[in-house]
Amino acid sequence: MTLPGRPDAAPPALSSARRGTIIKLATMAVVGLVIALLPTPAGLDAGAWRYFALFVAVIIGLILEPIPAAAVGLIGVVLAAGLRLPFTPEQLADPTFEAPVQAVKWALAGFSNGTVWLIFGAFMFAMGYEKTGLGRRMALLLVRTLGGSTLGLGYAVVLADLVLAPFTPSNTARSGGTVYPIIRNIPGLYGSEPGETARRIGSYLMWTALAATCVTSSLFLTALAPNLLALDLVQKVTPVSVSWTDWLVGFLPIGVLLLATLPWVIYKVYPPEITSSSEVPAWARGELASMGAVTTRELLMGCLVVLALALWIFGGSFVDPTLVALAVIALMVLTGVVEWGDVIANKAAWNVLVWFATLVVLADGLAKVGFIAWFGKGAASALGGLPVLAVMLLLVVLYFVMHYLFASLTAHASALLPVIFAAGAAVAGVNVTVFALLLLYALGIMGVITPYATGPGPVYFASGFISRRDFWVLGLVFGAIYLVALLVIGTPWLLFLHP
Repeated sequence: MTLPGRPDAAPPALSSARRGTIIKLATMAVVGLVIALLPTPAGLDAGAWRYFALFVAVIIGLILEPIPAAAVGLIGVVLAAGLRLPFTPEQLADPTFEAPVQAVKWALAGFSNGTVWLIFGAFMFAMGYEKTGLGRRMALLLVRTLGGSTLGLGYAVVLADLVLAPFTPSNTARSGGTVYPIIRNIPGLYGSEPGETARRIGSYLMWTALAATCVTSSLFLTALAPNLLALDLVQKVTPVSVSWTDWLVGFLPIGVLLLATLPWVIYKVYPPEITSSSEVPAWARGELASMGAVTTRELLMGCLVVLALALWIFGGSFVDPTLVALAVIALMVLTGVVEWGDVIANKAAWNVLVWFATLVVLADGLAKVGFIAWFGKGAASALGGLPVLAVMLLLVVLYFVMHYLFASLTAHASALLPVIFAAGAAVAGVNVTVFALLLLYALGIMGVITPYATGPGPVYFASGFISRRDFWVLGLVFGAIYLVALLVIGTPWLLFLHP
């Protein structure tokens, strides 16, 4: 007989959950090590190749999630900084280059990223809606009007984003900070909460909101801040004239088709369990009556939201959207809309802050070590000899798919757009204007492919209504739908507009 605590006692068996965690962690490590031990490709520094291996291991970790995503990102940043992987041999050989200091600066750089804090602000706004009851009131109003049909609610979500899109150059502010805090309150009215009941209606609404904002981000030049940056990058390479109207007309057939069918397509691909309920609108009417008149705290929250929205729409020339969000959070605390304790107790917000901050800096490191430029040039040269149209379309596909390596649309445009565009524009016979527009339009819609692909993504992912597996699968499916629509509809339409 073996007694507990004795030297010959049998070790306790690992639980199935613990075994699963160990297997997933081992998978991450093995994939990273195998890539790192492969011969370094020609033209690429060995350190850059090892950095890529680490980055792939982190992405595997985000997909399998053996531990929370934020912890995966933090471990990746610590390893990269500790091993000095983000730095070139020239930098490390320079006696004036203080590697320990620079490594820490690099590791913490993500926490100074404006989009990261704007995402955090979206969670604070949602908390304000919840604490004051304003979110519930607005959700009840929406449900009272359209709640008899889940599909009707889906179209209402799309319409809300579409109306705001031309005037809100940050899709994080528009979708994460304005749309999400309102629709977050709707699922609970139907008994749908994160977890087992998420698919009743919550999952459908959250994915519809994210998928819609990615389309509107491509539909309007001013619906996504990186659009203006990307256009400027293109115009530095070749004189391509694109006005606000030109941009809209070029994407209009794609955008109209996608937005008109999106709620229905999601309804079929990712169906909600509740499709209609004639009782809910009547119930919502009763709940509104029981809530009584709008309270002072609701009015304060409403005024602060209107202030933020006005500054996001009209204040772009003198105030950054992130500063607007932080200022409103400060006013929420000062006016008593929320308590400071509520802010520091919001685990979801701080978790996403760490997750996205670490992922942004890891993705930026790929460009920093030269991997992105090397890969783009190599892929472009490999396409030599193919028909002109095939080269153009394959480069657009490459540009789109490579967003799996980025946690920021701005970083993607800055690092990869000049490389891909220059490579395609150098091919004899390529319609430079059409090629440029295809690349520019791809920027917004590619935000749908991963939980970190665009600013609102982490907000909807962290809501808990869409499981990790579903998010990645839906991202793949709708990313393919968007890309096919861009190439099949957009290419002939743009060639017609710009022969």
